[in-house]
Amino acid sequence: MNDPKTYVTQPWLPPLEEFLPYLEQIWQNRILTNNGPFHKRFEAALCEHLGVEHVSLFCNGTIALVTALQALGIQGEVITTPYSFVATAHSLLWNRIEPVFVDIDPNTCNLDPQRIEAAITPRTTAILPVHCYGTPCAVAEIQAVAERHDLRVIYDAAHAFGVRHGGRSLLAHGDMSVLSFHATKVFNTFEGGAVVCRDAQAKAQVDYLKNFGFANEVTVLASGINGKMSEMNAAFGLLQLQHVARAIELRARIDARYRERLAGLRGVHCLPRADVDADNHAYFPVLITAGGDTRDRAYDFLKAHEVYARRYFYPLIPDFPMYRHLPSAAASNLPVAGRVAQQVLCLPIYPDLPLERVDEICRLLGRALELPHAA
Repeated sequence: MNDPKTYVTQPWLPPLEEFLPYLEQIWQNRILTNNGPFHKRFEAALCEHLGVEHVSLFCNGTIALVTALQALGIQGEVITTPYSFVATAHSLLWNRIEPVFVDIDPNTCNLDPQRIEAAITPRTTAILPVHCYGTPCAVAEIQAVAERHDLRVIYDAAHAFGVRHGGRSLLAHGDMSVLSFHATKVFNTFEGGAVVCRDAQAKAQVDYLKNFGFANEVTVLASGINGKMSEMNAAFGLLQLQHVARAIELRARIDARYRERLAGLRGVHCLPRADVDADNHAYFPVLITAGGDTRDRAYDFLKAHEVYARRYFYPLIPDFPMYRHLPSAAASNLPVAGRVAQQVLCLPIYPDLPLERVDEICRLLGRALELPHAA
């Protein structure tokens, strides 16, 4: 094969010659950070591309999450999902907030809206759902619960770049939405992130906090952090915006090929397609339902053949030491998330992945499922 080592996702990079003029402008401007011209252009371009009004750029998605929570004054307890990358819950701990884990929906892998209300206590101040794999959360139901109990809603939208749902950007829901532009995401700036805000006042607050709390040269309004995006990352983001539609189109072809090749394969369940106006095909998760240690044996078999799938998300966040003591972390409280974490396997998907390699991955997965169980 031309692509012997196949990872779950790889960053798509445009031709170097397209990036060089941007680098030359940065060198000529001699502005490397601190809200420079590329930073301003990129924020404006993102607003137009995503169909939102207010975007604040960040050095990464984790700092963006931490800052969004601080900007909204979130304290006490926050209801969130156990099934995500650890940064979701870590952002709460960094703000001295207690995560309260609620089980997930088995079809979407998102926070189950029917279980949120029972987890609310007098200390609850917000809900932090994740649009897992880019599949929209039950935004209307979550908003209804939030309004009944006067709670804020902050969406971890790390997987949801460009997703449209119900006739508008998925990022427009909630009080804030947080994006990741990490190198492995559908859209990347090497490293980066952003907070999508409802109004100009909220964006101003976020902008203060990501710059140490400075409002001007002599005024510090809050104990902020250094979360600014560099000019280099912003320039790369501007370039990537020119290519992201084609990248998503190629990902869609790969998604369709997987579904075609895996249809009818016993022991493999492809999660349903998202009910969206525009998908981004951020990941291709399957559930290995054959039982026992089959998922892990399949993972090891693929790895031995240089196919580097990932068990996103395993272990569950509540299984890590800093969360195990929480009452909501009990396995009995999270049966669906626990089962999905034991079954999930994200297969490689990225724009440059040849369809022939997709076919080979599917054949290898089929062989893995035929292996005898360990004694």
